[in-house]
Amino acid sequence: MFMKFILTNELGRLVRWLRILGFDTVYFKSNNIGTLIIETLREDRFIITRRQTKIDDLQKRTLVLTSDNLKEQLKDVMQNLKLQINENEMFTRCPMCNTVLTEIKKEEAKERIPSYVYGTQNEFRQCNLCKKLYWKGTHWGNIKEALSRQLRASS
Repeated sequence: MFMKFILTNELGRLVRWLRILGFDTVYFKSNNIGTLIIETLREDRFIITRRQTKIDDLQKRTLVLTSDNLKEQLKDVMQNLKLQINENEMFTRCPMCNTVLTEIKKEEAKERIPSYVYGTQNEFRQCNLCKKLYWKGTHWGNIKEALSRQLRASS
């Protein structure tokens, strides 16, 4: 089952990681619980929060995290929601704004990237909203390795 998430404002770093994993993740920065409930229901999302106040109407759609450590938060989300990492979904969303990335031709990226990157990479993705460019640099392997270690530790 594919889940869409809405995370409250104290979980900004976790938002980026869920997006890197390919999950549709909204960063809810307001403290207005009523608006949070409306957005959750309207967009059919699952709430992840550190707020200890229970949202009674959405108790079955809410995960309250207790740790402020990013690694522990990610581990708790993966275990509690029984999520699986799909490598084909990784790096398909913009970690900054959640927009699905689109592939662009190498030539289209040329003027916006370092010459070394142009010479060593062939695949580029762009966020059509914030216009950031992404490619499989060393960070790609570093992130995959960090996630692999994290998941082994949480098994």
